[in-house]
Amino acid sequence: MQKAAIDQRSGFCEATGIYYSKREHVKLPADPSLTLPNFIFHHHSVDPTATAYIDAATGASLSYGQLKTQVFSFAAGLSSFGVQPGDVVLILSPNSIVFGVSLLAIMACGAIATTTNPLNTPLEIAKQASDSQAKFIVSLPSLIPKLPKLLPLILLKDFDKNDLEHLGIANASLERNSELDRHTLASFLAKRGFPRFAIFSELLQSERSSVSSDHYGRQDDTAALLYSSGTTGTSKGVILTHGNFIAQVRILTRVEEIIPWALRVYMCIIPMFHVYGMAFFAFALLAKGSTVVLQQKFDLVETLRAIEKYRITHAPVVPPVLVALAKSPMVQKFDLSSLVSVGSGAAPLSKEVMDAFTKRFPHVYVSQGYGLTESTAIGANTATAEEARQYGSTGTIASNMEFRIVDVASGTPLPPNQRGEIWMRGPTIMKGYFGNPGETAAVLDREGWLHTGDLGYINEDGFVYIVDRLKELIKYKGFQVAPAEIEAVLLSHPMILDAAVIPFPDQEAGQIPVAYIVGNKEGGLTEEDIIKYVADQVAPFKRIRRVTFVPSIPKSASGKILRRELIKIANSRL
Repeated sequence: MQKAAIDQRSGFCEATGIYYSKREHVKLPADPSLTLPNFIFHHHSVDPTATAYIDAATGASLSYGQLKTQVFSFAAGLSSFGVQPGDVVLILSPNSIVFGVSLLAIMACGAIATTTNPLNTPLEIAKQASDSQAKFIVSLPSLIPKLPKLLPLILLKDFDKNDLEHLGIANASLERNSELDRHTLASFLAKRGFPRFAIFSELLQSERSSVSSDHYGRQDDTAALLYSSGTTGTSKGVILTHGNFIAQVRILTRVEEIIPWALRVYMCIIPMFHVYGMAFFAFALLAKGSTVVLQQKFDLVETLRAIEKYRITHAPVVPPVLVALAKSPMVQKFDLSSLVSVGSGAAPLSKEVMDAFTKRFPHVYVSQGYGLTESTAIGANTATAEEARQYGSTGTIASNMEFRIVDVASGTPLPPNQRGEIWMRGPTIMKGYFGNPGETAAVLDREGWLHTGDLGYINEDGFVYIVDRLKELIKYKGFQVAPAEIEAVLLSHPMILDAAVIPFPDQEAGQIPVAYIVGNKEGGLTEEDIIKYVADQVAPFKRIRRVTFVPSIPKSASGKILRRELIKIANSRL
């Protein structure tokens, strides 16, 4: 009965007010006693000699056989060091092979991983460690000055001369040996507030009897506490279970596409401490046997060199990277013919940017996706080259997921092509916010719907469009202006490399849209040029009223514009 009432084009059911996924339903593992590491390593047949990870900077690599051995050996080492099931382990590290091993090892011994950005301040890191009730820290020697004191420390690598120089320490023993002797290291760490420590290479040698590859655990056990970026409020710990990640892995890898998974080579620039980087690069691709080339941070030349060297086929990136690929003349100096797909998420891409990219890379399709930390990454995405041709859309609803578009004022579910708040429901939706039942109840209702706070709509063909964050809409004389819409117009200008639009207080209008612009180095672009360029393409109430040129736009690790920082700067000049 219900299926008959679902519109086959849009997926909308008028009787329920729900948009259903038009994709084939994915069968999820029914075994409740299943953990993510066991799902990845014991429920597929991957060639153990195939390459799992490559470090782009050093060329170091790890095969699938070596990866599996290291994950469960390090899990045993963590247990021998005192890590218990249910303990929270804070990881502070940029992308690396050992980061990937550590994530799965923590989960394999029944513990919970919480990750954070290495660029965060010591205060921000300490706050997350306290809020998550972390009992152990996994990090690098170079990041010791940022780490909370008194927690047992696990170092991902041995100290070397560069680390000591970075920390301002001279040590004569390094003139004779390549590594700091353990007694000197213990003394050094104790003085800095770390009475207990271990090193990755040592724990890797632990006996495996304490943690076998059949370690107990359940799908509904917590696997990770991931903290939202805090761009719209206080950062909160999102509880994601083994089952959430397993479901996301199955949903993300449901399509075989042009190139078989085992023959794909992925570029990983997106931070693995971020939900998408974790769910896709650290879990999903490993479950399918792809090769992942890791880069610690985006550097256009180094990224282009890696794509050429390793014959990258797929490169999921954040929007600013895609803009650089579309517009930078540097791109033409490298052979990027291996590329089949470039992915983008975190913010909408304008038709102009998509057109510029397609003109430069006619045989590469741009896949897009939409999701939140609270939905374990993807809730909607473009899964094929044909879907990617829907400019401005983040694709169709992912398998096993349901959406509602809800009128903000009345709470009424809306039919196709009407804007409202996006609600999501499905097997990837978080359990809640850690230690925060009030915040959980505010966004996760009793029927399991996640109220995303995002404004968008679904068209008559079932494609999802994101307009903006509800809390970021600019209120101009009673009109609502979506910053992302104006930013798309700005980015269509050939001399604008990046842009952000924020509200600015105005006595008459309430708020006016003002723009922060990163211009082409050739210069010549003026405030008047930009104001006129936008005015020629938008309604009067959407026009830019003021322009500030800046060297860069502040963004989170996932590529989202940190509007609060720009608003703070703008307000300080009042």
